[in-house]
Amino acid sequence: MDLRPILAVALSEYRLSPQGIHGVAHWARVLENGRRIAEATDANVDVVSLFAVLHDSRRIDDGYDPEHGPRAADFARRIRKRYIHLPDDQFELLYQACAGHTTGLTHDDITVRTCWDADRLDLGRVGVTPHPSRLCTDFAKRPATIKWADGRAAFGVIPTMVEDEWGIDLQPWR
Repeated sequence: MDLRPILAVALSEYRLSPQGIHGVAHWARVLENGRRIAEATDANVDVVSLFAVLHDSRRIDDGYDPEHGPRAADFARRIRKRYIHLPDDQFELLYQACAGHTTGLTHDDITVRTCWDADRLDLGRVGVTPHPSRLCTDFAKRPATIKWADGRAAFGVIPTMVEDEWGIDLQPWR
């Protein structure tokens, strides 16, 4: 799935710094986390990928912004016809994942749980180590998974996909 057109439209309206704690590097780490979890859970990788780049794209504040998830879900709906080509049932999962990612504890669907864990595993970027009791999938709860993801988040790793696949150079914003 080519995420570049979706990233372009998301970033064209993004109100925060693309290098910020909820910006592009976070989206890419969430994507890598999600892909890794999906290998173990058989979650829908297209939904997980879209969630990664959309879930925080409608934030208006890096702090308290409780409506950013529903705004992201509505944004996905707004751009769906042009940019998001998912069957209705898969789009509904994306919508639910975005809308509930900050308020939901768990979900019946493995794809939504995978999305939420992918995001929660990146809490190290704000100094919070993910706790297994706050994760939804057995794979994400593994100490090795938490250690891997938390280390990358805590050190602010910028995945190579940001520049290599997405064509985004975060250096000018530093």
